[in-house]
Amino acid sequence: MVGSVRSADREGSSPSRAEVPLPAPAAKPTKRPRRKQRLSSRILKSGPVQRGVASLAANYLRFVNWTSPFRFDPEDAFARYIHLNPVIFTMWHGQHFMLPFARIFDFDARVLISRSSDGEINALVAEKLGVRTIRGSTARDPSRMMEKGALAGFVEMKASLAEGACVTMTADISNLAARRAGLGIVTLARASGRPIVPIAYASSRRIDIKSWDRSTINLPFSRAAIAVGAPVEVPEDADAALLEAKRGEVETNLNEATDRAYRIVDRRDG
Repeated sequence: MVGSVRSADREGSSPSRAEVPLPAPAAKPTKRPRRKQRLSSRILKSGPVQRGVASLAANYLRFVNWTSPFRFDPEDAFARYIHLNPVIFTMWHGQHFMLPFARIFDFDARVLISRSSDGEINALVAEKLGVRTIRGSTARDPSRMMEKGALAGFVEMKASLAEGACVTMTADISNLAARRAGLGIVTLARASGRPIVPIAYASSRRIDIKSWDRSTINLPFSRAAIAVGAPVEVPEDADAALLEAKRGEVETNLNEATDRAYRIVDRRDG
């Protein structure tokens, strides 16, 4: 019998024993369709596709801005903070899409964007909206500044501030805990001597995405607000303990500004 072992039948021997099933052959591991994945990745990374996606995204953001006039909070943000120029603007990941329209200061402002494929599209969108870009990444801690182009981005941001330009960067670090400020931004503030100004954009109509960074897609025809948080200054002689304290201050002030922006757009008396 196929697939079993039977005792040999011998003349005069005892009756044959019960059949013992053989183990089933191990199933061969199924191969994932990597070919289609590689093709999709190549298509998304191609220059024409990225430029097309960036054009669509930039036009969509312009439409949202056109149909959703925003208010500043405080209303005198320009007059209140102009004397701090140049500054380091900061916001949370996933909450940055509409901030190119936040013209708090009428002068040069540059934004740090990673060198990833997603970052390439973000950079193209920013440039189409008239924002100059700095390509690089923030290090997870100051001792690892050489990682992922962090040093190049850090040096260029510091040079931009020295030239009198503002720079903009997210406070939290990609793919880590959302809404937790990293040490990179306070290290830049210490090295440059420039203050950090938290900013947050919110709209009444939006789609909140369940992603690591809790991204928001702002929708047209909304009430919108841009909240400006209390600035944070970092002394040039700040040690590790003070850097950590200032990191926490940035986190607290940015969360406060974000909560305030959402309260403004979500209240019914509008």
